[in-house]
Amino acid sequence: DDQKRLIKDLIKQNNFDEKIVPVKTVMNAISSAKDKLIDPDEYYQNIGSDMREKMIAKLYFQYEERLASADAMDFDGMISNTVKLFTENPDILSYYSNKFKYIMVDEYQDTNHAQYKLVKLLAKEHRNICVVGDDDQSIYRFRGATIENILNFELKYPDAVVIKLEQNYRSTGNILDAANTVISHNVGRKGKN
Repeated sequence: DDQKRLIKDLIKQNNFDEKIVPVKTVMNAISSAKDKLIDPDEYYQNIGSDMREKMIAKLYFQYEERLASADAMDFDGMISNTVKLFTENPDILSYYSNKFKYIMVDEYQDTNHAQYKLVKLLAKEHRNICVVGDDDQSIYRFRGATIENILNFELKYPDAVVIKLEQNYRSTGNILDAANTVISHNVGRKGKN
């Protein structure tokens, strides 16, 4: 609600038409940029000549300024700013890497780029990372989830041990047979029953 209110205020202050730049569109654009670790400067540099995108870029700048002046962060900013902090300050990263020597991530198939980068930075020193997920259950691409994070896990961590949990206690044989038939057509999956 705070985000919506702030963006709505910024749209009004700029005399932008909310039909051209709806609040939800602006929120999604900013969230998507932060998920990809794109700050307002980089966002502006990559928009080209599209007038609507220029409006969103201006709102993104102002949104970040207002958050900073209020000593506030949105959820995406907590992750992207932590990645920036760790990237720019190896001593701080080292402190937290030693504080969190063992890392476990559930629903790894639904992580986005910023979350992947945060986990990668934290796990770099000790490489004690456990991820749990199912590439056939990735449903949040529309929110920025990157299925490649789980599909390429063994490439990034070649010493990883993969354990497939293939026993299902909740569904009947007919349901499982139907599900396995449907998901067997998924392209780029790891494969399991």
